[in-house]
Amino acid sequence: MPQFLYRVRPARPGFLSAPTADETAIVGEHFRYLEELTRQAVVLLAGRTLNEDASTFGIVLFQASSEGDAALIMRRDPAVRAGVFSAELFPYRIALASPRLLDLAPPVGAPRAQEDGTLST
Repeated sequence: MPQFLYRVRPARPGFLSAPTADETAIVGEHFRYLEELTRQAVVLLAGRTLNEDASTFGIVLFQASSEGDAALIMRRDPAVRAGVFSAELFPYRIALASPRLLDLAPPVGAPRAQEDGTLST
């Protein structure tokens, strides 16, 4: 199945240091959306950079049957839909993957370091 990557970036400067209550709730919805897509074997990998300046971003690596379906998955992301994150879609192909990759990722549904819904993905 074709692979895609979408990159998300905070739409508002200062989001990482001072998210509003609404933004925090929406990022929690974003995380739950990606968890569900991971359970469905659509999302292969999701995460974010740990820098907290203007260059920060997150990625979602996933499978979809077509570019149109991939765009729909990206647009349905609650944080993208609400405008908390801007998003950009890229066709993608995994070239190499370490067998350790699964060892590094917490199991789907496992407690996160930050339970307040901030960018812990």
